[in-house]
Amino acid sequence: MIDFEEVKRQQANYRKAILSKRIPLDFDTLLRVAEDRRTARRVVDDLRRERNQITALVAAGTARAENIEKGRAVGERLKAEEAQLFELEKSYRKLAALLPGIPAPEVPEGETDADNVEVRKHGKPTIFDFEFRDHLELVALHKMANFEGAREIAGSRAYALIGIGALLENAVLQFALSHIVKKGFTPVLPPLLVNETAMFGTGYFPLGEDSAYHLEKDNLFLTGTSEVGAVAIHANETVNQVDLPRRYVGISPCFRREAGAAGRDTKGFYRVHQFQKVEQVVFCSNDPEVSRVEHDALLQNAEEIVQALELPYRVVAVCTGDMGLGQVRKHDIETWMPSRNSYGETHSCSTFHDFQARRLNIHYRDADGKKHFVHTLNNTAIASPRILIALLENHQNRDGSINVPRALRPFLGGMEMIEL
Repeated sequence: MIDFEEVKRQQANYRKAILSKRIPLDFDTLLRVAEDRRTARRVVDDLRRERNQITALVAAGTARAENIEKGRAVGERLKAEEAQLFELEKSYRKLAALLPGIPAPEVPEGETDADNVEVRKHGKPTIFDFEFRDHLELVALHKMANFEGAREIAGSRAYALIGIGALLENAVLQFALSHIVKKGFTPVLPPLLVNETAMFGTGYFPLGEDSAYHLEKDNLFLTGTSEVGAVAIHANETVNQVDLPRRYVGISPCFRREAGAAGRDTKGFYRVHQFQKVEQVVFCSNDPEVSRVEHDALLQNAEEIVQALELPYRVVAVCTGDMGLGQVRKHDIETWMPSRNSYGETHSCSTFHDFQARRLNIHYRDADGKKHFVHTLNNTAIASPRILIALLENHQNRDGSINVPRALRPFLGGMEMIEL
């Protein structure tokens, strides 16, 4: 649901957002189609009123033959105008679906992730006094995964975590879940298979279809994050403002085609088709300052988790060209990965304002009974197996053993070291 008068009032901001986010939308065409649609609606409404008036006259027996003929002519014209309106509605919906969320004023301008701006660092990149192993060598050394067998049955980028590998991932997920639940978040296990409405409503469609797995027989999609289900289950809902903010922590397997990704990212655990994630989701009042506070709190929660895992990381402000369609503010946490000799993205924190709520029709009533769209936000608490790259590589020892961070030990039966 778009307030098109507001869109016209903010033309300059929308034009800038379309350009800076590199959205394939011709704003002038949208304006023209919107105006044509408005005119067509008015013509159709007028013709329907005229038809109803003529029908009433015929029913009353007034100049019956003359009005029957007039009614036939109006009906034929109405049919043609309705067909034109139908096509205009389709064109309008297709174009309006590409209207982006307007980036907040402080969002840095840029085209790719290379233009993201570092905000702060925590810890220093790990320095070894021995020839360190990459995560694939460590995984093989400890028999943590089966890549060959998994790829035989599931194709490229498939893997199966085995033994301590499976236990380590479970410990990471359980620790992150426990940490976020202690913050007052409500756990949710949302649907993994959703319809197009949910994917569109949360902003993953259009433009993200190539990354989604589509079950054509059922016309359902596997989700790439529990955010989709956790947000979309509240479609067409209205709550009272006193019930906000509503905070969820979603737990789910996730699926992404990662279409177009290639190179070193396809080896090992960095970019895979199936992974596990603990995700923070927030619904709050329609106030940029309120959602900013929530955004910063979500980011802090994620930083606390990475700090507890004793990993060096940095926070970056994501630039306009690296943001999604609906995001208005975004930060990534990039964790140090020795084998890459760089920081790799492990967490993303996003604010959408009312972008998702408008698409899914999610409201709240204020104290005066007035309805507003909610603001929505989400943030990765942890995603695995990518985080295992950093865990294994940063905590390795000369002999190939791996230190277990203190925060994970209760979830691994008190284990302090993964030994050979």
